[in-house]
Amino acid sequence: MYGWIWRHLPGNAPVRALLSFVLALAVVYVLFQYVFPWAEPLLPFSDVTVDEGRAGSGQGR
Repeated sequence: MYGWIWRHLPGNAPVRALLSFVLALAVVYVLFQYVFPWAEPLLPFSDVTVDEGRAGSGQGR
């Protein structure tokens, strides 16, 4: 995949390197601005499975 992208970018090696860096930054931006906020409610990060009554009692070790 990266070879395909590299071959299809215009210019010589320094220009391609700069364009690939800008492309990577654009992908990170889209992920953080659109994809991750959309997917966050679908992920189970707020599902806590720790029993608060036994926290710190040392039982269950």
